[in-house]
Amino acid sequence: MGLDSIINGTGFMHISGLNVLMFFVAFIFLYLAIVKDYEPLLLVPIGFGILVGNLPPMQGLMLGVYDEGSVLYYLYQGVSLGIYPPIIFLGIGAMTDFSTMLSNPKLVLLGAAAQTGIFLTFIGAIYLGFSPQESGAIAIIGGADGPTAIFLSSMLAPKLLGPIAIAAYSYMALVPVIQPPIMKLLTTKKEKLMRMKAPRVVSKKEKIIFPIVAFLISCLIAPGAVSLLGMLFFGNLLKESCVTERLANTARNTMIDTTTILLGITVGASTQAQTFLTPQSLMIFGLGALSFVIATASGVLFAKFMNLFLKEENKINPLVGAAGVSAVPDSARVVQHVGQTYDKKNFLLMHAMAPNVAGVIGSAIAAGVLLAVLGKM
Repeated sequence: MGLDSIINGTGFMHISGLNVLMFFVAFIFLYLAIVKDYEPLLLVPIGFGILVGNLPPMQGLMLGVYDEGSVLYYLYQGVSLGIYPPIIFLGIGAMTDFSTMLSNPKLVLLGAAAQTGIFLTFIGAIYLGFSPQESGAIAIIGGADGPTAIFLSSMLAPKLLGPIAIAAYSYMALVPVIQPPIMKLLTTKKEKLMRMKAPRVVSKKEKIIFPIVAFLISCLIAPGAVSLLGMLFFGNLLKESCVTERLANTARNTMIDTTTILLGITVGASTQAQTFLTPQSLMIFGLGALSFVIATASGVLFAKFMNLFLKEENKINPLVGAAGVSAVPDSARVVQHVGQTYDKKNFLLMHAMAPNVAGVIGSAIAAGVLLAVLGKM
């Protein structure tokens, strides 16, 4: 074996300009996570996964997520087969307190209104030439729900899974950047200063009954969402029943953390430059941004519409409508931050959590409807 063979066997001899470009994308993700603290639990694994996925392929070596037989290929099956998202929903359910939503049920409508972005983007994707199945998978990005986007794209448009997943998680991470300008633009100073009455105390019995009843109703409406919503409400029942604390603790800590690591690094590794950097990917990112903007605006505007019919003491601060997207709890925190820039004693976080968790349910139901309709075509 000569020196030439050793040199030719290194990645330096096979790397392309496109791979280098993807390295810079990975550096941006890592910068946003480490320096700006934007969704580090997601962006660090994804950013490092992009580095892994864009090492140049070596002839005879099975290394990447698309190389059958490689370690990454088998780890990626959790993404491509839609296994990881329901596990993440289990952990989210075990973390989530639905009491704010139960105390003020009308705020659920804001979570529903924010799903407008999904269906308008579906129409836009069809117009741009994507197939109905691809359009459905792209549209769900507007829900700002990475696991749901991965689940639906794995079922309807597996070839677009990489760019859809990266777009969904990118916009989730950029919630603090994207949402505030829209919220400020669509509300008056008087509306921003509006205070809401304190939510009522929700009983333990209500908290236990809710995940059971909500599961049956939502999954009868959208059977295609049973994998996601079943795990979400099961995780919540583990938490609220108070008799399975060990299981709830495992679901919201060890299990969700392990799954997030595996999902993040394998999704990142699926973004090989040769298949990722395409005109389709750019259109997906553009449509995803549009979808997210529409979803945020829809929530705010619908809150303003609801106020036309509510008594003064029951009116909703329209900023809360922006939390209708399902980026939990980041959108709710953004509402709190924007509200307190105008009134430091105005506490909107608990109110905003109601449409925020409703948005999680709404985006999963929307995914179930799209899967049921488009999966048969």
